[in-house]
Amino acid sequence: MVGRRQGVKLAACQMPAELKGVEARLAAIADAARQAGSKGTDIAVFPELATTGYGLGDDIRALAEPADGPTIARLKAVSSECGVALVVGLPLIEDGIAYNACAFIAPDGAVSTYSKIQLYGDYEKALFRPGCAMPPIFDYRGMRFGLLICFDVEFPERVRDLALRGAEAILVPTALPRIDGGRFIATSVIPVRAFENQVFVVYANHAGRDARFSYQGLSCIAAPDGSLLAQASEAGAKIIRAELDAGAYKACREQNPYLSELRANPDG
Repeated sequence: MVGRRQGVKLAACQMPAELKGVEARLAAIADAARQAGSKGTDIAVFPELATTGYGLGDDIRALAEPADGPTIARLKAVSSECGVALVVGLPLIEDGIAYNACAFIAPDGAVSTYSKIQLYGDYEKALFRPGCAMPPIFDYRGMRFGLLICFDVEFPERVRDLALRGAEAILVPTALPRIDGGRFIATSVIPVRAFENQVFVVYANHAGRDARFSYQGLSCIAAPDGSLLAQASEAGAKIIRAELDAGAYKACREQNPYLSELRANPDG
C-alpha cells in the first residue's frame, strides 16, 4: 500500500452471462485481469457471483467455499501475476451457511470479504443468508474504498454509511436483471448515489442471459459530480476504465456539502 498518486485506475469488467462452469469463468476473469493489467489498471471489478454465474439456482450453494478455499487462492494467484487488485463476486460458506459475497484481493495476497446485506427477491433469499456485518472500508493506493453488492447500492442508507465512514469510492459487483427500471438504475440511480454522497461508484454487471435471467449490462463508473466517466453497452463482454482522482472534485464537494452539513439529530 503506497501513498496517493494522481489517481487510481479502475476497470469494471462486464461478463457474458452465457459463460458456463467455474473453470471457464475463472479463465475469463484471469483474461480480463491480464487485459486490465496491460493498461496499468490498479483495481478490476467483476460482477456479482462472477465465479459461478448468477442463475445456477441450488447449484450455487454446492459451489460455495470458505474464504480460504481454492477459488480465492486461484484469484490471489491471478492478482499477483497481473499486478491488479480484484473485486470478484462469489458464493462463500461459513459454519455451513452460504452467503452471496465478494472479495477484494490485492496483489500482495491481502483479502477483504463482504457478504451482501440486502438480498434481492425470493430467489436469493432461498439460496443465501443475509450478511450481518457492515461493509468493510480499506485503503489501497492512497484511496479509501468500500464494498457493496447489487441491490445494496439501491438503498441510499448503504452508500451514505460508507461515505460517512470515509469511503471515497464504492465498488459494486452486480447482477442487475433486464427488468422495468433496470436501465434507469444503471444510468440514473448509480450516478445519483455517487453525487449525493460525493463518491465514485464502480458498477460491474453481467450481460446477456443464462438459464434463468436476462441481464441489463450497462456497467458503469460514476463520479462525485454525477457524471458517467465510462459506461458499457447492454450486450457482450466489455472492460471499461477510468482514473479516479478524488482531488479533482474538491470544488464539487464544497458546493454540494451533503456529508458535512448532514444533521442526523435535528433536535441535538
